[in-house]
Amino acid sequence: MAAAADRWLKGIVKAVPSGDTLVIMGIVKGDAIPPEKAVILKHIMAPRLARRDGDDEPFAWDSREYLRKLCIGKEIVFRADSNTSGKQNAPPGREFASVLLADGSDVAKLAVQNGWAKVKTPSAQAKSEATSDLTELLELEEKAKQQGLGRWSEVPGASEASIRNLPPSAMDPSNNFDAVAFASENKGRSLQAIVEQVRDGSTVRVYLLPEFQYVQVFVAGIQSPSMGRMPPPERTVEAEVSTDGSNGKTASEPRAFVTAAQKVASAAAPGVAVPPDPFGREGKHFTETRTLHRNVRIVLEQLDSFKNLVGSVYYDDGGEVKNLALELVKNGLAKYLEWSAKSLEAKDQKELKSAELEAKKQRLRMWTNYVPPATNSKAIHDQNFTGKVIEVVSGDCIIVADDAVPSGSPSAERRVNISSIKAPKLGNPRWNDNKGPESHSREAKEFLRQKLIGRQVNVSMEYSRKVPLGGATENAAAPSDFRVMDFGSVFLPAQSKGKGGDVTSVPSTAVAQEAGHNIAELLVSRGLATVVSHRDFEERSNYYDALLAAEAKARANKKGTHGAASPSNHIQDLTTASGKKAKDFLPFLQRSRRLSAVVEYVLSGHRFKLLIPKETCSIAFSFSGVRCPGRGEPYSEDAIAFMRRRIMQRDVEIEIETVDRTGTFLGSLWESKTNMAAVLLEAGLAKFQKSFGTDRIADAHLLAQAEESAKCQKLKIWENYVEGQEVTNGSSVPESRQKEVLKVVVTEVLGGGKFYVQTVEDKMVVSIQEQLASLEIGEAPIIGSFNPKKGDLVLAQFSADNSWNRAMIVNVPRGGIVQSPKDEFEVFYIDYGNQEVLPYSRLRPLPPSVHSVPGSAQLCSLAFVKVPSLEEDYGQEAAEYLSELTLNSSREFRAMIEEKDTSGGKSKGQGTGTVLLVTLVDVEASSSINASMLKVGLARLEKLKKWDSRERKSAIDNLEEFQEEAKKGRSGMWQYGDVQSDDEDSAPPMRKAAGKR
Repeated sequence: MAAAADRWLKGIVKAVPSGDTLVIMGIVKGDAIPPEKAVILKHIMAPRLARRDGDDEPFAWDSREYLRKLCIGKEIVFRADSNTSGKQNAPPGREFASVLLADGSDVAKLAVQNGWAKVKTPSAQAKSEATSDLTELLELEEKAKQQGLGRWSEVPGASEASIRNLPPSAMDPSNNFDAVAFASENKGRSLQAIVEQVRDGSTVRVYLLPEFQYVQVFVAGIQSPSMGRMPPPERTVEAEVSTDGSNGKTASEPRAFVTAAQKVASAAAPGVAVPPDPFGREGKHFTETRTLHRNVRIVLEQLDSFKNLVGSVYYDDGGEVKNLALELVKNGLAKYLEWSAKSLEAKDQKELKSAELEAKKQRLRMWTNYVPPATNSKAIHDQNFTGKVIEVVSGDCIIVADDAVPSGSPSAERRVNISSIKAPKLGNPRWNDNKGPESHSREAKEFLRQKLIGRQVNVSMEYSRKVPLGGATENAAAPSDFRVMDFGSVFLPAQSKGKGGDVTSVPSTAVAQEAGHNIAELLVSRGLATVVSHRDFEERSNYYDALLAAEAKARANKKGTHGAASPSNHIQDLTTASGKKAKDFLPFLQRSRRLSAVVEYVLSGHRFKLLIPKETCSIAFSFSGVRCPGRGEPYSEDAIAFMRRRIMQRDVEIEIETVDRTGTFLGSLWESKTNMAAVLLEAGLAKFQKSFGTDRIADAHLLAQAEESAKCQKLKIWENYVEGQEVTNGSSVPESRQKEVLKVVVTEVLGGGKFYVQTVEDKMVVSIQEQLASLEIGEAPIIGSFNPKKGDLVLAQFSADNSWNRAMIVNVPRGGIVQSPKDEFEVFYIDYGNQEVLPYSRLRPLPPSVHSVPGSAQLCSLAFVKVPSLEEDYGQEAAEYLSELTLNSSREFRAMIEEKDTSGGKSKGQGTGTVLLVTLVDVEASSSINASMLKVGLARLEKLKKWDSRERKSAIDNLEEFQEEAKKGRSGMWQYGDVQSDDEDSAPPMRKAAGKR
């Protein structure tokens, strides 16, 4: 757009460098950066302001202030001076012009009329050619002089007082400006300022009023794109930019607007100038049009590491105060800086984060090509439910029994991680160094326990997240290496008085705000949890703002984790101690007839882990004379689920009568004055063993009545009860012993026909795996603080997939003392049956919550057949073939228990302990693995002995045809003929276990 002679152009005053100079920018549509030009008001001259050094001319600042307040940001019309005869040329990059305000007032005349500028002395030729404008200006000047206005003031000392006393500039390194002292004195104060220069969108240079301290301020919490590096000083923009495209014309000729892009391109010298980043010019222009030569308010927030001032900048926009940082981010011209925003209030940080997120979603300006980062979370919709809290896992995780799912169903208990918060980690109490429980971790869990356990809650599920297992990473792990964590907001229904003063709960259909107390907010407000800083586009709590506000208050009041560390509380864990040590504690626990306790874990229907706060110890506790079905037997899982819902993590009272040789304390337990053994018996989930000695059992008569009631109703284990007939494991015993059948998966093959299995229906396997997967595994303990001994249970990192599993120490380094992280230990994985050698760095102490639970791996052997050991001929082939048939995580087998060999006693390690002799049947193929081994000649039938039962003889007869087939085909061990000779076949019979497993 050319400014032709005698042509009036519209524009907006962008800057006022002095009392007679304006920078005018064009009016454009859209986001384009308008062209701009600097003009000098025709015929007049204002006092000169001081530059970096020196002094102002008298009244220079007042003159500039008058013109600034008159014109800045206003729409004007102007016309370049086409009559250059008899006049001096304008300075490079500027031209003389007439400027009119919107009401038609001439800006130059107003300045002269108020005494803030003088009329230039015209030459002789100019006097003869004086225009009416010049004549009027001279008349206005004379009147101003007569009235003593502005620079013509005759007040004594007015001229000297108008000269600013400029302090040394903070921008000049030679002035030794003490930024630290200045920031310390003014931090948090609201300082009035005038912006003199905009370096880029997020950096301004200002005069702080009234002292006129010149400083550079970086806008807190954000960063705009860079404006690059300027060209050398001798190559100025104004000198080199041709305004009308003709190189030979003088600067006083009519010139066109020049865009910022043209300035940079023409000024850049190869190898010196660096062009601006994308949208750098747009960011600078945005800040200039709102703050340059305008009054702003600056709140100093901090000094950065280079002692630069960082502060918030507020400007006026039509009577509304706006935050420059927020406006830049909203318009996609700056990004949020975490380190710089830390000094801001939580509310301001949240606004900046939200604004950036919205700009990214809309892909505004600098985010045009933005690609959201990959996230491992997704929203969960329409999964709200109500239920009773039955377990508090940690300060940010609970287990809720869903009211809509029948008890005993696999999905009846739902694990809920509380959205968008993180409680201190419980760690491992056995660690004695600083990697143990974090401060306030126990307080957070105890707060949830007291608030929620046994209470009805409303749960609003919000998102789920995939978490890598063990050493897997998000980029490399297979789908099977992840576990999914579900997150939601938990509300404790508000209480209200019903009729007659009864307390009733608000219906679960109430909206969240009416549903009661947000548990996450309660935790955060007490400083017992912190709010998670989510990544962009990551799902979060629907009540995230309330959580941030609660955290800000807790931090201000130094509550919980924001204040002093919580005192350590040592608990003696007798569940892992020897029977002798437990017996030594018996007198202390019997001093008070009744003790208050908390149920920490339900090990079985009749056996629990209890915390006794008064005695600061944890014990294994079992009902006196009451026994539930054993693990794997009918109704054993029902008994566990029943007791979990009734007493898990509840406050109870106990009476201890004695302690058995394993260190388990025996006695009675009451919850809310109800004998829980009687409740268990009444539900048909246990038997009352009168042989225990009823005179030693509290409420023995109640227990007998409860059992009799269950028998009469034929509940659970009594469903086939016939009066006068003994019942075992829930069914009447026929004359011939019934065989126990287990659904299993094979986890390890040892050789010699031996292998380990896990029971498919054993929920403890899944529970243990979930608990281990949820652990936060820290660095290896300091050498000396953790010295595993032979037979100890530890956490071990399996070398094949880097997962953490329970393991037993089989062999320790020479001398038994750890001297290096590379010292090797031989470990046996008690839940899988495999064994390996690991360095100390891959071991950790085992959490108490999973320490006392028996190993899930059960040693088995193929019944009725003999398989060569690994050292014998065909032993290696037999082990490999058995592995091919069985080692598949998705393959399920039926293990029919033929006998139990308890000759191993309580031996520890791989291949020891009780052995189940089984017939192993592939469920899919409906074939016997025992028969398959015989068929290929990698096993042979055991010889019959005179004491073998009819049932055993029948089973061997059924298998004989498969052995005969191998013999005829000369398969495997039959390749060179008959091998029916073995001294072991003549050995005494193995000792059988009494009763069932």
